[in-house]
Amino acid sequence: MVIQGHTINVTLPPQVTPAGLPRATKSFTGRETEVELLLRELAPGGSTGAGPVSAVAGLAGVGKTELVVQAATRARRQPGWFPGGVLFVDLSGYDPQRSLSPGAALLGLLQALGLPGEYIPAGEQDRSALFRSVLAAYAAQDRRLLLVIDNAATAAQVTPLLPSDDSTATLITSRHTLAVGARLHDLDVLDVETSVRLLVDQLGQLRGPADSRGHDEPQAAAEIAELCAGLPLALHIAAGLLADPGTRTLASLAGALRAAHTRLDRLTREDRAVRAAFDLSYRQLNPTQARLFRLLPVNPGPEVGTEAAACLVDTDAQRAETLLADLARAHLVAAGPSWGRWRMHDLVRLYAEEQSDSAAGADAPDAARARLFTYYVATTAAASVQLEPPSVAAALAARSVPADALARIETTYAAAGQMQPPPVTVTFSTRAQALAWLEIERPNLIAVCTTAATHGHRTASIGLASLLYTFLSFRRYLSELITVTDSFRALCREAGDRHGEGMALSHLGAALNEAGRSDEAVTAHIRAVELIGETGDRHDVGVALNNLGLALRAVERFDEAIAAHTRALDIYREIDARHSEGTALNNIGQALRAVGRFDEAVIAHTRAAGICRETGDRQGEALALNNLGADLQGMQQHERAIAVHTRAADLFSELDDRHHEAEARHHLGSALRAVRRFDEAVVAHTRAVELFRDSGDRDDEGLALTGLGLTLRRGGRCAEAAAAHTRAAQAYREAGDRRSEGIALSNLGVALQDAERFDDATEAYEQAVEACRETGDRPGEGVASYNLGNNLRAAGRCGDAAVAHSRAAGIFRTVGDRYREGKALLGLCLALLDTGPADEVRRHYERAVEVFAGVDEHESVALVQRWLGNLHPGTIPPGIFPPEFHQAAFVVLMGLMFADARSGRSLRGGPGVPDGR
Repeated sequence: MVIQGHTINVTLPPQVTPAGLPRATKSFTGRETEVELLLRELAPGGSTGAGPVSAVAGLAGVGKTELVVQAATRARRQPGWFPGGVLFVDLSGYDPQRSLSPGAALLGLLQALGLPGEYIPAGEQDRSALFRSVLAAYAAQDRRLLLVIDNAATAAQVTPLLPSDDSTATLITSRHTLAVGARLHDLDVLDVETSVRLLVDQLGQLRGPADSRGHDEPQAAAEIAELCAGLPLALHIAAGLLADPGTRTLASLAGALRAAHTRLDRLTREDRAVRAAFDLSYRQLNPTQARLFRLLPVNPGPEVGTEAAACLVDTDAQRAETLLADLARAHLVAAGPSWGRWRMHDLVRLYAEEQSDSAAGADAPDAARARLFTYYVATTAAASVQLEPPSVAAALAARSVPADALARIETTYAAAGQMQPPPVTVTFSTRAQALAWLEIERPNLIAVCTTAATHGHRTASIGLASLLYTFLSFRRYLSELITVTDSFRALCREAGDRHGEGMALSHLGAALNEAGRSDEAVTAHIRAVELIGETGDRHDVGVALNNLGLALRAVERFDEAIAAHTRALDIYREIDARHSEGTALNNIGQALRAVGRFDEAVIAHTRAAGICRETGDRQGEALALNNLGADLQGMQQHERAIAVHTRAADLFSELDDRHHEAEARHHLGSALRAVRRFDEAVVAHTRAVELFRDSGDRDDEGLALTGLGLTLRRGGRCAEAAAAHTRAAQAYREAGDRRSEGIALSNLGVALQDAERFDDATEAYEQAVEACRETGDRPGEGVASYNLGNNLRAAGRCGDAAVAHSRAAGIFRTVGDRYREGKALLGLCLALLDTGPADEVRRHYERAVEVFAGVDEHESVALVQRWLGNLHPGTIPPGIFPPEFHQAAFVVLMGLMFADARSGRSLRGGPGVPDGR
């Protein structure tokens, strides 16, 4: 080879001893996928072609070096892969005291290859040329080498070391994503399960298998893993801290790490420390990058958008994006799942907060926080307008805040100077854009709502809580809505803002009602009406009354609900609030339907739909149409209901209102089932199930599954019906709705009984009886007991059937349901026909006839009597009764069948609720 114009002859050693390659640890875990990927790239003729260069990048302490050492060790053992051996060099690129220049690194590598010192050039460029020539010579002699370059800080530091031949493979690690033409691999932190395994394995390596602490305290191990945030360096230090005394419990260490402000102090052992590792990365930043890094923790949420980051450093979005990309290449932040979103590792965040505290004067974090919070409030306001119907949006856009009103707010909440103009603004031209922004920023917005006041920014908390109500209600984020509105209420009460406190209580009550906590909601709404009434704001009194009516309807205080909605309706008409009038009509219609006043409900919902259409409120129109369809079903006008529910579902779909679309599809399925269009009904219910599941609403998913099961059974698909009812019971169980679970189990029993799986049906009915008894659902317990009796009789267990029917009859008698009491008594008669005394059977039968005499089923009975009278007496089955007695029993049974068909009433479907609820 030629060096500096001179030809030299070098005798290469037959094999290179692994120069400095660290020993692979035995506690390595959780990275098998990454190792296998690197091995595929290193294999001769691997996926990247000849001479692969693979670069592993990641956060300090994430385990980059260990990964490549594991891969290099395994590759070296593969026959024929690297017969020349492995070269390893640690560039220490982030340590200013130990960092190797490319020239110094090349000197060490050439010496490791066995080159005499007199043949090694002084210049970096010549050393690079010689090194590449030597690597190529090894490859030409079928002695391929693997080069491992660890801890490179920059592309300039690593490029002179890269081979130029087509065979030599290279592995690089760096905290930065380096542009060196390599296949890039970003290494992430470990999940909790793998972190626990690493912690326990490392403790076992240090203390031996006799140390069982890691296995004895699984909860504490999981907490340590979470507090270390999956960072292998932190986990190794934690294992060392446990190993040092040999007696320290994992719970003790977890408690020590729990305090965030001292966690980095605790994660230190001898010459290893998480903070020290981060220090080396932080020192690489220029002042502008470092300032953004220090201010990022000001954002209270788990990730930050580019525009929000721009507000922190008071710059434009393009400049902020450049800075964030720089931090991402240094792996001090990580890009989120979509472009423009950025995350910080938990321990890095703590480190950045420490640096911010030491540079608070220069960074001005209070001003950064003010700009950020103002950005969130202003952008949420712009997005919220898009969620309102055009008439309401126009009113909001035209509304201005008088100077005296602004002064009152600033005085009331001690808020002067809290809002600072942000350097960026975001606007929305469509509802979909607004929803997308609110969705992705939701964790940040909730965090600001609940924490801003603690930083002296109460206006941000109050403003966001008020603005987010519509969005959180629309998406049914009920737990967050309750949290936000309760915080809003507390701030208003503290400041003596009676109107604000009233509106907060109204919002809180609405959220509680939707979450099924309706008794609490009624209390909140009553207080809201009182507080807002003191201020003289009639429109908002109407809002509070309307919400009160909804809660009263939920607790079945229907007359009071109608009265509250009527008062709200009168107020809206007096002040000419046309859109609010439509809302009140929609709600009053639901209360009227609940008490069976279907004609009035149809009128109210028809008017509500018209007003919403007139004011451009498509969601309100869809709600009114869906309610109108329910009214029509109550009037047995199923074909009209089908058309109305279809229109409502389509509107909800266009608006991306998944929850209400699911409700409309479910009601559509019920209407289709009523007219025996079973296949279409299955499609509608199945779509409802999917939508409810996607929104995480397990209770309503159970409702839709119940409708699906009933439809499948009516269509003769009993096995599929049983599967649907089983899923419904599971959904209710997971939602904590034990009462509805009982009804689902009863419906499951019916499907199993129809499939002649009598033993399984018995088990389902018995579980239903137990669930209904636990929840005090006496009608449900009666239905399940009656169905259990029918099933036991069909299975030939007439004695047990008689017990179940007797229990059902007693329950129905207690709750005053004479119709079902009569049916249960007839079931008891049939169960006793073969086993009971004749006098007892006659007594129960006479009681059944007496009960039915008061149920107004005479018309049906007379019809069947005339029909049976034309039959030949020989067709009536014999028994212990004379023929005329059997005839009377058949009259009652057939009359009830006709009555069921005419009224749509079904004993098996549940107590007065067609879909089992």
